Amino acid sequence: MANIRQNRKSNNKLTGNKGEDISCKFLVNKGFIIVDRNYRKVWGEIDIIAQKDNILHFFEVKSVTVQSFHDLGNDTRRPEDNVHGLKIRHIRRMVETYLDENHIGLEIEFRFHVICVYLNMANRMAKLRMIENIIL
Repeated sequence: MANIRQNRKSNNKLTGNKGEDISCKFLVNKGFIIVDRNYRKVWGEIDIIAQKDNILHFFEVKSVTVQSFHDLGNDTRRPEDNVHGLKIRHIRRMVETYLDENHIGLEIEFRFHVICVYLNMANRMAKLRMIENIIL
């Protein structure tokens, strides 16, 4: 039983890493400069920190594997559902900590977004959807 749980965790980590890599490429293509990845503290993590037009952007990446892109609208597995109230509170604290540790004042303009990544491993393809400007 422990091996099954460990394998699932390992697969989830691989899916998450792949989703973050794809998200970084997507953001760079959109003109963002990646400043940091996987900024971690005991209470949380920020997946991607990027800058564009003098605005600091914080990204939470949620990735899922799918068999087909055909039924994405009908799929009950919505990656953004995992960004709930507690997660947002942790992200808010992470943003504040990042700004403080990097001697960036709270007066800087910053935004928070969620990138949903749908991975079809069989076809080696991905689709992304970005939910922008989430209020922390």
